[in-house]
Amino acid sequence: MKFSTFNEATDAVMQMIRGGEGDFNQLALALFSLQKENVPAYRDLCQTHSVTAIHWRDIPTVPTTAFRDLEITSLSPEARTTAFHSSGTTGATYSRHWHNASSLAVYETSLRTGIEKNLQPNHCKILALTPPPNEAPHSSLSHMAATAHPSVVFGGCITDTGWSIDHDIIHRTCSKAIQTQTPLLIMGPAFSFVHWLDQLDAPIALPTSSRVMETGGYKGRSRELSKTKLHELISNNLGVARNNIVCEYGMCELSSQAYDRIAGQQTTATFTFPAWARSRVISSETGSEVNDGDTGLLQVFDLANVRSVLAIQTGDLAVRRGEGFELVGRATQSDPRGCSLALAEN
Repeated sequence: MKFSTFNEATDAVMQMIRGGEGDFNQLALALFSLQKENVPAYRDLCQTHSVTAIHWRDIPTVPTTAFRDLEITSLSPEARTTAFHSSGTTGATYSRHWHNASSLAVYETSLRTGIEKNLQPNHCKILALTPPPNEAPHSSLSHMAATAHPSVVFGGCITDTGWSIDHDIIHRTCSKAIQTQTPLLIMGPAFSFVHWLDQLDAPIALPTSSRVMETGGYKGRSRELSKTKLHELISNNLGVARNNIVCEYGMCELSSQAYDRIAGQQTTATFTFPAWARSRVISSETGSEVNDGDTGLLQVFDLANVRSVLAIQTGDLAVRRGEGFELVGRATQSDPRGCSLALAEN
């Protein structure tokens, strides 16, 4: 399989997302070949390191730090209609992931499919603890919430110190949901839930089947809680069943997301990506995949990253759980030997 154009690649990836058509390995190798010829920074490094790949696991990953330091894109400056930025600490240099209308459509199709499968929001009102996209145009999370449903309520806002929440909007939305017994799907980062629940006057009981999508990430914006303690805080104060609290794993450098459960299912929480993405947990010393149950650095191979690079070396530590993973935290060293292109050093 070979792609002559990005339009061909986009069509093939969309067919896999929408209908499960295509072989992941063949699509990944064809997309890699196209990207290494058309993403200048990636092309230069692949040529320098004489990279070849005969399987998707051979495709060299790019560290997320490269999206901060270099333009990891096949799009010309005038074609970059949307830019998602990483949500680092205030003043930090952020990563950038550019899209045009076509690649943004792939991203939106990917995220809608994931939300529909894992959160089943059809009969829910959606409340996002984020600012709306017009206030946070570079936030992939705000864009995700807006894409999830056309009538989403945004309970976040921008202040001089960064993201905050609007308690009045959140209170009115929750009160109306309780009054009408309409389930809520509440989406937001961990720190927004802490900001809200720390100031809640008294616990509330949201309608049965209400659910939460929690995206992690404190970045110094609130007190930090373990996942267990955070979910206990959410369940005790909102009346949301623990198996209806779903964790989402995503980042601005990716176009697909992993979820740790399907809402309502009594299963062990393990992050898995959809069929058009793969994860690997590898040793920082050897670059080899670790054994099941062992800890290493997380890599993601995402076909929906059509116009940048599909192979990403994250800065996250994870435990391998079969074809999925359990997230541990940030790694102090995220550029492993022999398995990623250290683009920022060249």
